[in-house]
Amino acid sequence: MLKRVAIIFIFFLTTSCGYEIMHSKKKIINYDFSIKDITLTGDSYVNLKIKQKLNNYILNQKNKVFDVKINSTSNRTVLARNIKGDPTSFKNTIIINVKIMQKEKLKKTLQLKKELKYDNKLNKFDLNRYERELKSSLTATMMDELIFKLSNIQ
Repeated sequence: MLKRVAIIFIFFLTTSCGYEIMHSKKKIINYDFSIKDITLTGDSYVNLKIKQKLNNYILNQKNKVFDVKINSTSNRTVLARNIKGDPTSFKNTIIINVKIMQKEKLKKTLQLKKELKYDNKLNKFDLNRYERELKSSLTATMMDELIFKLSNIQ
């Protein structure tokens, strides 16, 4: 019985599920746009994540070439406090304003907004790390949405 379980376990470990990154360099070929220039202002951590996500689209030369100007803001607000006045829950809101230029003309203006509510943690280091992970995941979601919208611009 133990041998069968071990064989099944090894079988599942050696086979892959076929997972691929959505915007890997292999998948970039499917998108018919490239980015000539990216101008970033606002929250530095959010801008770093945006730059990492859009770098793959800078190198390719496609039919549609865009200049992208992005302004990002990140706000953390206290939603609730306990009797002592200490915060118990927060809301983190990330807003990204995008101006898409093509041949020095404004093609489109977009505003992407995501927010997430979460509870406070006793350990402030864990809270800070959790907030950075939230910013990273919310920014990645918004960049996937932006890439999709860029690919659909006529």
